[in-house]
Amino acid sequence: GNQRNTHIGLYDLQTKQNEHLYMFEKDLRIISCSVNNERTLLAVSFRQYTEEERVSQLLQSVSKYLTLLIEIHPINNVRVLKAVDSCVRVQFLYPVEGRNTSTESHLLLVSEDKYIEQFDIHVVAEEEHKVVIQNSGQLPRSRVADDLIWAQWDMMEQRLFYIVPKESRSTLKCVQFYPDENCNSILESHLDISVNDTQLKLVNFGYDYCQDQDVASESLNLQVFTSKAGGLCVCCSLASDIPDEITYSIYFLHKGYNKTFTVSLERTESHQLKEVTFMNLDYYVAAYLPGQFLHLLNIQHPDLLCYSLFLTGEDARIDMLQNCSIRSPLMSTVLDCRVGSMYAVSISDSALLQFLQNSKRDSERLAALHCALLYFRHTESLEMQIIWWISENLSTCHSFDPIQEFIIASLYCRMCPETHNLDKLLPYTSLLDWIGIIPGVTCATDIISLPVLEFQNSKGFWEKLNSNLESVKYAEPHLHYHNNVLRREWRNLSEEDFCLFTNQREDRRTTAYLRNIFENAKKVLSHLDTCDSEERLVPLFQEEDYQQQLLMGLMVAQLKDHLMRHLQYVGKKKIDQIVLDYVAKLLNLVHRIMKEVWRRYQLHSCIFCFDERGSAGEFAVFHIMSRILEAASGMCLPLPPGFHTLHLGLGVRCLPLHTLLHYIDNGILHLTETCVRKLLKDLDDTEKNEKLKFSIVMRLPEALGQKVRQFWNHPINANFIARKYVKLLLEKLGNRQCSRPIPERRSVPVEFLPLNYLTNMLAEIENQGVHPYEKQDHDNVRFVEETALKHTVTLLGLKYS
Repeated sequence: GNQRNTHIGLYDLQTKQNEHLYMFEKDLRIISCSVNNERTLLAVSFRQYTEEERVSQLLQSVSKYLTLLIEIHPINNVRVLKAVDSCVRVQFLYPVEGRNTSTESHLLLVSEDKYIEQFDIHVVAEEEHKVVIQNSGQLPRSRVADDLIWAQWDMMEQRLFYIVPKESRSTLKCVQFYPDENCNSILESHLDISVNDTQLKLVNFGYDYCQDQDVASESLNLQVFTSKAGGLCVCCSLASDIPDEITYSIYFLHKGYNKTFTVSLERTESHQLKEVTFMNLDYYVAAYLPGQFLHLLNIQHPDLLCYSLFLTGEDARIDMLQNCSIRSPLMSTVLDCRVGSMYAVSISDSALLQFLQNSKRDSERLAALHCALLYFRHTESLEMQIIWWISENLSTCHSFDPIQEFIIASLYCRMCPETHNLDKLLPYTSLLDWIGIIPGVTCATDIISLPVLEFQNSKGFWEKLNSNLESVKYAEPHLHYHNNVLRREWRNLSEEDFCLFTNQREDRRTTAYLRNIFENAKKVLSHLDTCDSEERLVPLFQEEDYQQQLLMGLMVAQLKDHLMRHLQYVGKKKIDQIVLDYVAKLLNLVHRIMKEVWRRYQLHSCIFCFDERGSAGEFAVFHIMSRILEAASGMCLPLPPGFHTLHLGLGVRCLPLHTLLHYIDNGILHLTETCVRKLLKDLDDTEKNEKLKFSIVMRLPEALGQKVRQFWNHPINANFIARKYVKLLLEKLGNRQCSRPIPERRSVPVEFLPLNYLTNMLAEIENQGVHPYEKQDHDNVRFVEETALKHTVTLLGLKYS
């Protein structure tokens, strides 16, 4: 003020106004102040005199620093809590919001002499919410921590982290303050950090301008971050002897290891920018050096470096934060100490998408893709743009499959928030390891001892952290669902047992097992209909695909068994629902990709008209569908019913015949009854179409061939059916001897002895009850004889009558 008075106020975020709390009638060098929850008590620590002032005024017996407790509603008593020569910080404890604690307040005093005390202040309420301190004598106090060299206050969760040096390594401890006025030492973790114990370093106890002026490399730049998912990270910037590089470590205590990064700096003329700023973005920890780099590290999955987003140049610029005097007192919040402004920090979705589209390295693409899916969840618009990017970059990503990563990571983000511990059981990536590098960055990983927790009936963060630590003890990577068993079972059933099931010849045990598998698939499909009622732009889900239903049912069974082993407390009914949701959302994701690609290339239902060639857009969609099929096959994931029919239809329209047949022979295109039947019925019998039809008919599986060949009324097809019938009939006969048959005579005798002999022999075999098919339809000896005559006459160029 103009009168050299010192005013203390409290800024209200809602009203954007300062509430006046107290005034000193002189100019004070205030170090720290804190107000209690009811705004009735104020604790203030300030410096009375400098050393020079005390000497000049002969005040050696007067303390340099004073800590006061003031009644401010009403303004009344002022009590001296500390009168010492060392600096003191003050911090009131805050109970849970909404709890009435007007009769008692608790105050922490953090001394530069490396100890922390708690004062218990009892008050007496008077009229109109006025209170006075009840204690007439000394205020009750207790020692919270001793011999500490570093401390950090977590305002939101009421936690005190501090470090105590022990010989060659240090110990990180945490005291949790509870609403019932109790506090417990709840965590202890050993850290291999070289610390300088000459001066106490404090974080989030207020900004010390004098201390910040000397940001020396030997000072302890360390901060602890927690995440909602139970992540606990210790971030530390380490001194480096090399002038053009900087080193920092992230201790992922909830994972049991730390990663030390060494970064080669692009510009070394800014020697003052040598201290890394760490920021808590909940799912990410950010290491930021203005003008140099911004490193985003995934807290939940820090094991693979491909999930760390390392930005340099213009990409690493954070708006309005261009100096090194930055602190992160709260989650997603930073304080610019030089200008005295607090900022909310978040990842820009538009900037992230732009970075994804412009990236040239796989490491950047993969990290940006996962960041977009994890940080922004499944926003429709963002998801659409990611799918469009994937469709353009299928051939540019060499070390990972973007479709696989999109599907698995999207499923993970959709499912994990619904059930506790589900994130440890579901896969979050298709990659098992990562051999790529981040240019200019080296990383060393070290195993560290897990922290020790001591708590009872504590919910929230501590319960989740304990769950994470238990997962590490039981080798967490092995807890994630893998498709190894599913793939093996799928291969076994899709050939032998599946054919037995369709022919109803399997034993009772196989029958019950397979019926249960297909029942699972029906539940998924019925669940799918309720999940996605939108009118479908892409013609999927409109036919039965027994092979895909088998895979769906198997996936349900395998995933259910996996979850039941680790989530017994959830209950069978809940697990059934989780599994059905997972597989249904998987199918919906494939359909979502198809729908966006369909829209982008403006396709319509004409793809099932085989009388014209496909457009450039159809060819592009065909290529994308081939990559979707490759991605699904690589992870043994089911596809929506009708996918193979749609894929084959596009292939017929877009590919030349030899390429089409090559795709079919190599399993890229799957022959489906719906598509083949339409192909045989709709195309006329020109020479080109005959060649196409015959080539496809020759490749049909036996069971499918019996169903669809009858739709092609053509001599070539009849000849093929007759040959096939004779071959199967003779194979089933084996070495069986038969007597001379008495054939049914034709109205017009055929004087062709080889054909007479063949038909007589086949007739005798039929009379003995040997048939190659369960249902003969029109396939019999008469059909064979008729076909043989037509074929012979045609070859001789004669006219058949």
